[in-house]
Amino acid sequence: MQTIQKAERSAATGGHSGAVQGGTAEGAGGEKQGQKARAMLRARLGDDIFSSWFHALEFETFENKTVRVSVPVKFLRTWIQSHYADDLLECCRAEFKGAEKVDVVLRQPGGRQQSRNDVADGESAGNAVSTQAANSHGDENVNRPAGGIIAPAQAVGRTSVGGFEGSPLDPRYTFESFVVGAANRMAHAGATQVADTASGHAAGYNPLYIHSAVGLGKTHLLHAIAWEVKRKAPHAQVLYLTAERFRYQFVEALRSQDPLSFKEKFRAINILLIDDLEFMHGERTEQEFDHIINSLLDGGRQVVVASARAPNHVERLNERMRSRLQRGLVTEIGSLDHELRLKVLEKRLAEKRNQDPSFALGPEILQLLADRLTESGRELEGAVTRLYATWQYMRTAITPDVAETVIRDLVQGLEPRRIKIEDILRIISRHFGVSKGDLLSQRRHRSVVWPRQVGMYLAKQLTARSLPEIGRRFGNRDHTTVLHAIRKIEGELAGNPRLKEELEELKKLLSH
Repeated sequence: MQTIQKAERSAATGGHSGAVQGGTAEGAGGEKQGQKARAMLRARLGDDIFSSWFHALEFETFENKTVRVSVPVKFLRTWIQSHYADDLLECCRAEFKGAEKVDVVLRQPGGRQQSRNDVADGESAGNAVSTQAANSHGDENVNRPAGGIIAPAQAVGRTSVGGFEGSPLDPRYTFESFVVGAANRMAHAGATQVADTASGHAAGYNPLYIHSAVGLGKTHLLHAIAWEVKRKAPHAQVLYLTAERFRYQFVEALRSQDPLSFKEKFRAINILLIDDLEFMHGERTEQEFDHIINSLLDGGRQVVVASARAPNHVERLNERMRSRLQRGLVTEIGSLDHELRLKVLEKRLAEKRNQDPSFALGPEILQLLADRLTESGRELEGAVTRLYATWQYMRTAITPDVAETVIRDLVQGLEPRRIKIEDILRIISRHFGVSKGDLLSQRRHRSVVWPRQVGMYLAKQLTARSLPEIGRRFGNRDHTTVLHAIRKIEGELAGNPRLKEELEELKKLLSH
């Protein structure tokens, strides 16, 4: 209670403190009032509720008829405000003379409090740590588990060949940490076989093509292959790249008028792993990718590709490339069933317990998470991370009520993510390989007009914005232009099943 302690020192020296209102006692007396208010809360609500929700609450100041209390994480603040605000105010009124309001704020580990206006939506004290490696490379977020909690900085690896640097590799994504079940058994078997092949131990599949929805383990398997090959054959030339990084590096080579050296860097590769193939946009980039993949496969080099879609549904691939990618093993990772979700949760819990054996989640909590979180392994990991962060602050057993609150925004359909037009512009720009500036410009080339129309259609479908507002956000266009775009897409949908699939994929990207 820093301000109350300052008031005590001020009174001792004859000074004045604004922390004293309505005759409220200063200093140690203020602390006693906070203790009495806590005791009243415990008696009023019972030990279980008090331990779950008020264990970490601290009384900070009393000024301007407002009692200021703090908690360490946002969900505690939200829960107290929505469920126990009246109880808290009544107890404070009984002890702090003249109190008319209670302000619940967040405090950070260093002790500084943050009010509601200081904290952006979705933040908490648990996500104050940033990863230096992620901040220094704008193309990937390498150390951010799902669920809004940022993991402590870890050693991030990168593959490189001849000075050509790949995308970051997460050290957590190994075969040992991958949980195998019916939905992913074939993909896992193919990946382990490729890792053995590349290190010279067995014959495998070339190319290996893994596809699935977001968050089911494609990237995990690609990272695991890279780590395993480097472990078994340290001198092997391994390169892991996201499609975006491939495109970025190629565009940089074009700008420096040195595309031949870009091509040459792939000659020495033993195994190339390409992630997020669906984002391989741009005519020249696609041509270069086509040439490099064919060259590697013709030379007997291993190629592994991951994508959200099967090869025959990636429109930008030409027929020859589709055929080559389908020649090896094409395998899909399906949705996680209840048994696999439970195994994933148990694995992630065991990993946290390796860090701190005193952390525990009861079987009923794991069952609750497995029942409620059905979309991906990423959200399961995020839930365990959130509960671990919550336990670190509260240091009391995680109850079902606490778990329900922590995962509330992760549960599909309970609090759906609010999609913004800015999100749509970003995803459209990424998906179609056009800049945001072009989307907002007056350019009328089809390569820009079509993505712009798709964006307007999605804005009408997924946001509550009016046609004039959508037009304004898409480069100050008239609402009739927006209406034309919507009708154009609706007309195309009737006889174009691929467009329907593409729109569904864009909606999935926007919902994560």
